[in-house]
Amino acid sequence: MFRRNYHPRVIYLIDASVYVFRAYYSMPPDMTDRDGHPAHATFGFARFLGDLIERAKPHYIAVAFDESLTTSFRNQIYPAYKANRDPPPADLKQQFASCREFCRHVGVPFFSHAQYEADDIVGTLMTRCRREGLPATLVTRDKDFAQLIRNGDVYWDYSDNAHYRYHQIEERFGVAPERFADFLALMGDSVDNIKGVPGVGAKTAAALMKEFASLEEIYDNLDKIADIPVRGAGKLAARLTEHREAAYLARRLTEIACDMPLEIARAELSRRAPDAEALTEFFDRHNFGPLLRRQAERLALLPLSVGG
Repeated sequence: MFRRNYHPRVIYLIDASVYVFRAYYSMPPDMTDRDGHPAHATFGFARFLGDLIERAKPHYIAVAFDESLTTSFRNQIYPAYKANRDPPPADLKQQFASCREFCRHVGVPFFSHAQYEADDIVGTLMTRCRREGLPATLVTRDKDFAQLIRNGDVYWDYSDNAHYRYHQIEERFGVAPERFADFLALMGDSVDNIKGVPGVGAKTAAALMKEFASLEEIYDNLDKIADIPVRGAGKLAARLTEHREAAYLARRLTEIACDMPLEIARAELSRRAPDAEALTEFFDRHNFGPLLRRQAERLALLPLSVGG
């Protein structure tokens, strides 16, 4: 897929939703564009992305956006997936589009897909880049992404400036990356309306995943569950047996797809020079002041050949 003999550096993969939502709910909402539409989330995301580029000076970078709450392949598997979430406000949806536009003008590749989520885009890019010897720095604070980290990768919680390498993921989240999807499946995820196994919380799920490598191994060793050092271990095997189908369904939902159809050449993941004219028009249209404009000037001076 990628051309060989290209100097491996690192690719920065960004979970856009975390930072757009963060800006939407933390920035002053009275910031508007010249048509009177809210622009605070756009401003916050643009500042975040510009700051990241200045700090990391990435050669390879990509931003992943979610496109829909209702058209994911997971909705086909389980129609109630994320059905508990309210639709995003109209002004937030519009600002997501503006954030994509900013990525284009600042020279950062971005991706979205109607049937796959940002998690799957990141997982697919990470997997393909890893095969070519290109490790990833994953910029997010969503715990679900921890399942993607392998040796050489970094999970970067940008907001807290906390970096976690492969061997630190279990210490931070309680479970090794390879077992994380199963861990999430056991305890469920109320945010995504995934039920999991009733009565199995984070501590119990973590204890099970420390003892067993997968759901399959758990269900092959139900006779040993009573020996797990957690409260209610004596009844846990019966609960797991009763909700076996739900556990396996949950894993189909919590496991990030790393093989989605995404045709992309390695060169297309390179950061490009900002489009100064387009950015000026973008900033004018959104009534953005000198802060982002000065930053854009600095970004234009960054060498494109420098890797992270």
